[in-house]
Order: sequence, then structure tokens, then C-alpha cells
Amino acid sequence: MKFYIQSPKVLLFLICSILIFSSSCSKDTDLFEILSEEEIDETEEVLDSQNQEEIADSQGDEEGIQDGGGSEENIDPPNDEVTDSTTRGDNQTLNIIFDTDANNELDDQHALAYLLSNGDIFNLEALTVNSTPTGGGIQNDFDEATRILQLYNLQNDITVHLGAQGNYSTIRSGFDPNSFDGQAAVNQIIASTKSKECIIVAVGKLTNVALAILKDPTIVNRTKVIWLGTNYPCADEYNLESDMAAVNFVLNSDMPMDIVTVRLSCPQQGSSEVNTTVTEINNVMPGLGPLATTPITGRHGGSFSRFGDYSVDLFNNIGKELRSLFDVVALAILKEPGWGQKEVIPAPLYENDSWTERPANPREVTIWGDFDRNSIMEDFFESIENYTLVE
Repeated sequence: MKFYIQSPKVLLFLICSILIFSSSCSKDTDLFEILSEEEIDETEEVLDSQNQEEIADSQGDEEGIQDGGGSEENIDPPNDEVTDSTTRGDNQTLNIIFDTDANNELDDQHALAYLLSNGDIFNLEALTVNSTPTGGGIQNDFDEATRILQLYNLQNDITVHLGAQGNYSTIRSGFDPNSFDGQAAVNQIIASTKSKECIIVAVGKLTNVALAILKDPTIVNRTKVIWLGTNYPCADEYNLESDMAAVNFVLNSDMPMDIVTVRLSCPQQGSSEVNTTVTEINNVMPGLGPLATTPITGRHGGSFSRFGDYSVDLFNNIGKELRSLFDVVALAILKEPGWGQKEVIPAPLYENDSWTERPANPREVTIWGDFDRNSIMEDFFESIENYTLVE
């Protein structure tokens, strides 16, 4: 046991003084020989406690000195409640950076509407888009995200930031931090994590997240990513295959990471089980959501003034009766973690079209599955009908 500053010495002096006063101690006597075992334990506990406090204070002073000068690249890490778990305090909204390939299918639009409808739970700090192969290009993703904002009358309040059209390997080759594909979205992700405690919810490829880490490695100390992707432990999956290099880069980084699994054609259950039908959507969704002051022209044509009616049109054009709302789940487990089951594992790697387990890897990630389909879908419908707009 070591003594660091003066307070433990003061305590020893006081104890010894008391003992001298009671004629039980002499200057040649070892203090700890006189004390009983119980007193020794109590004294050591006090001293150890004070030592730990003083060590922490000393380390804090050193960190303050290192961070002095207000460098833009150095900020205090956010509260662990936000970055290291999916829990939130009473009356505390979660600041979300939502990264989406909005025009890919139809679950992205429903996830964004769910986010915008839960203003008592979420604050949308930033909205960024990326482009995956079937989305028709980054401008189409931008346009579709803007349509959803317009249906919620938020198009003038929330900016859509253009992210990566290409993949991580291509962009990283000859990377110029001042000019690269996806720069607007990546810069916004970095800036948002510097100004507030934020969680990145990524429901497309991970390119924008990987580029943010590449440009500013300190971002891993300020946020976490909740990613909707992979069939883990099974192979394949659309978001994974859209940029496998980005996935492996993030897995090999220190970014706190939760993976909300998809698990199509996999024995384990994932977000693919959180599904609905064209019939159910046609019965429940018409007329739901706020009334847009300016109607939108939908992706498949037509004019719409409420998200519920646009939802019906999206489902009627999807070409099959049963459809999963994968991306909604990534937000739902933030709202209520009990709607899924999670497991912390050493971060694996995806190579040669399969997962390589790394049991000795000290870097861990959280895997989510076994979702409560009924609770999530009921809450989705309830949220769209009785919405509280994000601010």
C-alpha cells in the first residue's frame, strides 16, 4: 500500500496522537501492532479509498493539462449511459445520428418515420445518407430521405448530408481528408459527436462510419454505432456485402459497436422476423402521421400528404405480401432494450465469405437477436398514429 498525498499522513498522525494520548503508544512502537485486526482493516479501507480518490484527481489534472488550449480534436468522452449501453435516464432523449441508404427498399423510410415520430425518445442530431447497389445512386437516397422529412414538415429544420457513393477500399486509396467521396456526411458525423453525446444508428453499409474513424480516430472515444447488418453467425447479407472492407475496418477499430442482426435464411432469429404484410399495412396505415403542408410526389409517382398513405404505396409496389421492417429494429431496441436479446462476444472478422471467430480478441461487440416482433410492430403503429415530433 502506497501513500500519495498528505491526507493519509494526516490520518496516521491523528490516529497515533489519539493512541499516545491514551498511553497505548510510544514513538518506538509500530502503529499497526497496537491496532486490532478490525481496526487495521478499517484503517486500510479508509486509506485505500483516499488513495484512489487522490490518484483519480491526479490523473484528471494531468488529462486537463494535456487537453488545455481547447483543441478542436480533443473533447471529454460522453456519459457511459449513452455510449456503452442502450439505456437512458428518465426524461432523457437520445441524440441520434441516422445513417441510411434511404432509397434502397422500404424499411429505411419506415425507420426514419419511426424516429421522427418518437420525439420524446429521440433527438435527430444528424441525418446522413449513403448509397448501396440497388438504391439508384446517392442523389436518389438524398431525395427519398427528403420526402420523409417533408411529410413530417421538417425539411427546413433537418439537413440531409450526402455520404459515400463508393466503398471504403476505393475511397481510402489515396485518401485526402479535405476532399473525398462522402465528405459532407462524414464531417457532420464527426462534428455532431464533438458537440453532443450521440449514438450513430447505421442501417445501410458502414462506409460513412469507417471513413469517420479514418479521418478522426478519436471519434471512437465519443460515440458508439448501432449497425443493422449481417446474418451472423451465418454468411452473406445485403448491408455487409455492400462494403465488407468497411465492416472489417470498424470491427478492428475500438469503436463501441452493437450489431442488430438480419438473419435471413439462418436458424437463429434476427430482425427479419419483425415483419408485416401488405394487407396489414393497408388496414392500419392510411391517414396516419402529420399532415404535410406541401405534398410530396412519391418514389413510384402519386401525391401524398401523410406518411401512412405513402407507406401503403411503398408496400403496394414492393411485389410481395410479407415484408420485414429490418431497420426499425435498430431504433426499437434503443427505445426498449427488452425487445431483443443481446450477447457480448469477441469481435469476429468476415473473410472468404464466412465469419472467422477470434476468441482471444480483447475487442468485444454486442450481437442482438430474438426480437419481440409483436411489441415492436405494435409500438411502430402506435408511434406513427400518436406521434411526438423530434425537435
